[in-house]
Amino acid sequence: MAPDGTDIKEIVPRSAGYLPDDLVFDGKGGFYFTDFKGGSSSPDGGVYYVGPEGGDPVSVLPNLKIANGVGLSPDGKTLWVTELAGGKLHRVSLADATTVAPFGAVVTYTFTGAGPDSLRIDAEGNVYVAMYGQARVLVFNPLGLPIGQYLLPGRDEGHNLRSTSMAIRPRTDEMLILTNDWDQGEGSTIFAVKALAKAAADPASSK
Repeated sequence: MAPDGTDIKEIVPRSAGYLPDDLVFDGKGGFYFTDFKGGSSSPDGGVYYVGPEGGDPVSVLPNLKIANGVGLSPDGKTLWVTELAGGKLHRVSLADATTVAPFGAVVTYTFTGAGPDSLRIDAEGNVYVAMYGQARVLVFNPLGLPIGQYLLPGRDEGHNLRSTSMAIRPRTDEMLILTNDWDQGEGSTIFAVKALAKAAADPASSK
């Protein structure tokens, strides 16, 4: 759609059978989206790419157990994906927009407990993963090694557990973490914290 909400166009129709969850644009105007299907014993989800000219989605990373978060490194060469029901963080080196480089797809981290949700990447390539049901955000360096975490207030008392997503304000290092209290009575909350680096530049600026 246009910035004012007009000129709405359907790119991936409901009839195509996907269950889109998260998406991220590349520097060429195409985008990757996660197909939020499957379960802990059924790898029916995956990651797909739609080019700047549209067309049918192209499979990039298949056979995932509820693909959820997706992001690109600042240089656009590394795709990051979280697998909610599989409890994994995937680091994928790209040969081109839809081709995984030889030996380029690795699982850099396996989670315990409730699974990983959305992810974001800062200007230095650090990866932030919201942990659904855990009231926290885990941080990984560009190699996928854990380097820190943010624990949300009320966590020890069972509040704000449903931490699902976050965003870093453009041109700043302020990160906003979104959560809700499920059925514990404290509603939805946005927490503000300082990220390890400023937000990554808009991919369109590299075109």
